[in-house]
Amino acid sequence: MIIVIHENNDWIPPFVEAFQRLNIDYRLWYVPDMDLDLTETPPHAVYWNRMSASSHTRGHRFEPELTAGILAWLSRHKMKVINGGAALDLEINKIRQYEELARFEIKTPSTVCSIKRDRLLKASDRVGFPLITKHNRAGKGLGVRKFDNKDMLKVYLEAEDFENSPDGITLLQEYISAPTQSIIRMEFVNYKFLYAVEVDTSEGFELCPAEACEIESHCPTDSQNKFRILSDFSIPNLTAFEQFLTANDIRIAGIEIIFDHEGNYWAYDVNTNTNYNPQAESLAGISAPDAIARLLMSFDY
Repeated sequence: MIIVIHENNDWIPPFVEAFQRLNIDYRLWYVPDMDLDLTETPPHAVYWNRMSASSHTRGHRFEPELTAGILAWLSRHKMKVINGGAALDLEINKIRQYEELARFEIKTPSTVCSIKRDRLLKASDRVGFPLITKHNRAGKGLGVRKFDNKDMLKVYLEAEDFENSPDGITLLQEYISAPTQSIIRMEFVNYKFLYAVEVDTSEGFELCPAEACEIESHCPTDSQNKFRILSDFSIPNLTAFEQFLTANDIRIAGIEIIFDHEGNYWAYDVNTNTNYNPQAESLAGISAPDAIARLLMSFDY
């Protein structure tokens, strides 16, 4: 049996369909409706953690903390967990993402972090302009704003409608100017590269690829799909990303990179709760949900 731990019902259907195609027995644990009784023994199963850093945007601010407890409980009982505690830790903390990426010599943009707005303004000169702000805990590109000069940043930081990160930590990050208005998202299953998808960023940084996100945010329809799977994608140090995932026991992930005008690329986000765009997958003849379902059913339980 497969048990999926999650907090967003809208993102689950593609995986349920994959489980049903392969006749896999599964259950869904919807964390907002869960309690945790530490005296109980969890069902014997393979568990897949899909807790999202953007849960607070759906009224689920503390679900990641409860999920961390659930994962610790499962670990004590020696259950097989895909994307366990280490994955959740990186999912909800970009600072730790960047530090782990650096261990494998994967470049990330220059970043300064603080909980104090006045210190962020002072630190902006060290980063340089243009720069972007982002939340330490976030998802879908929420909280990402671009500033071309210090005056613009000052107005934002001093405004009443300043948008703080759920954990109170704001990042100032070097803005990487790309030759095209797009980023690349590399998808990995079982620690291995599966495919890369090019994402159009011309309308902003909210880049959730799931069909439900397109409906919520009024993203382009099928004929104007923002997502395109690249058939001939390659980068020199792709194995470093796989080693990074293996070291952190993250079997399933999407890692976003951006190319600059000189052809250098920078990693800036690791998504351990990853979604997929069905239109792009259909055109490319590949299914990450099917690959994940086959991975989950490969374990003994």
